[in-house]
Amino acid sequence: MTLPNSAVTASSSHSADSLADILERVLDKGIVIAGDVVVNVLDIELLTLKLRLLIASVDTAKQMGIDWWQDDPFLSRDARSLEQENRQLRQRLEQLEAGAATAPQANAPQQAGERR
Repeated sequence: MTLPNSAVTASSSHSADSLADILERVLDKGIVIAGDVVVNVLDIELLTLKLRLLIASVDTAKQMGIDWWQDDPFLSRDARSLEQENRQLRQRLEQLEAGAATAPQANAPQQAGERR
């Protein structure tokens, strides 16, 4: 028995639409998957892993206040340049502080034995 082409196309497009609808709903609302893994030996806890997974679109994550990827130097070009600028400013500050520590103090009070 053979199915007409229209029946095969209708069922495959229906499943594709429902998969797209599910994906759209998940990305729009977000979904959280949480789990804990605990490793015990003789009632002594050796290891605890807390797993949290959030699946959402970028817009939904931003609405939730999650935007860590914008400041991550491995993911953002702006964050990389800011990190480099911060490193350069720290080095410059260290040089200035080292120079100020070795230079004689211009405003130091004169000792009692020194008179002009």
